[in-house]
Amino acid sequence: MMSLPPLALYVHVPWCVRKCPYCDFNSHGVGRGAELPETDYLAALLADLDADLPLAESRELASIFIGGGTPSLMSAGFYRALLAGIAARLPMARDIEITLEANPGTLERGRFAGYREAGINRLSLGVQSFQDAQLQALGRIHSGRDAEAAVAEARAAGFDNLNLDLMHGLPRQTPELALADLERALALAPEHLSWYQLTLEPNTEFHSRPPRLPEEEVLWDIQDLGHERLEAAGLARYEISAYSLPHRRSRHNLNYWRFGDYLGIGAGAHGKLSADDGDAGLVIERRWKARQPEAYLRRQHDLKGFVAGRSRIEESELALEFSMNALRLVEGVSMKRWRTTTGRSSAVLEARLASARKKGLLVEDGDRLQASPQGLLFLNELLALIGME
Repeated sequence: MMSLPPLALYVHVPWCVRKCPYCDFNSHGVGRGAELPETDYLAALLADLDADLPLAESRELASIFIGGGTPSLMSAGFYRALLAGIAARLPMARDIEITLEANPGTLERGRFAGYREAGINRLSLGVQSFQDAQLQALGRIHSGRDAEAAVAEARAAGFDNLNLDLMHGLPRQTPELALADLERALALAPEHLSWYQLTLEPNTEFHSRPPRLPEEEVLWDIQDLGHERLEAAGLARYEISAYSLPHRRSRHNLNYWRFGDYLGIGAGAHGKLSADDGDAGLVIERRWKARQPEAYLRRQHDLKGFVAGRSRIEESELALEFSMNALRLVEGVSMKRWRTTTGRSSAVLEARLASARKKGLLVEDGDRLQASPQGLLFLNELLALIGME
């Protein structure tokens, strides 16, 4: 019997007030004051989970992450019932991490105490910037002061594990403006900071009508200066865009990057499950659910169920799938774990590893597959060099 990796649960809430022009997630703007189908969506989520239970085999949940969209559009009562329903179906770790994404706009504020009472113990606030002009350019509906007020309210509600999402490389942003954003974030003393560069993703408004972004030299300056400032503040980088205090790394995201398993429920949610198939060994399958909220809600009454598609990770793809996650981590992965997970001998890597080390993309450690700071910035080049395509 092969040992299976840890199991997490991702819950997707697809609605938001307004679709941001940079966003390529499965989110659907409904406008202010819209009445969301909480009762129907709750029933669909639990029916979706019921259908996936045979895949989980009563495995313990290490973490739950509720993302979107804007999950904080839903009431505290919705999450109280959802978490109770999950707990009735799957065992949870005693110290389970339960994260809710929230927007700091006034529309959702006032609910944080209810979320904490419902059992959510980690909050991730989508701040993106504290500069009002930048927030308007990004299509956000909150101000910098709203973000600061949201953090104060979250603390008053009892949240002692707080992540702030912050972007850099914004339209016309200078290193001074980027560092000013970081200073306002650090003044709020978050336990975790996700600091990532704005990218123009396909099928977004920014991709079809690109804003004027900083030149490459400015982007490098922002990256270097920002990294230095975050490290000096005691937030250690453990992934390409993730910084945290000691013992406050995101367990849910670590499970992704360490190639753990996760169930995905909700409109457009993705999951990855491993199973011991006897002589065939470990079989890994990705599954995704119906994407459109209306179609997803109909699926609970449809014989087809919620799954819109599935694909098996073939042996030829496994090395790439595993490496592109593990190499995002500053710690990388031991060569022993790489061999065990991919089923390949590390001998197939040796010549290519030498080339990657010569370019300064890998740490000089024969026992680990670990990107250097430069390798983290040029991960696609590193993956191509070591022949994982």
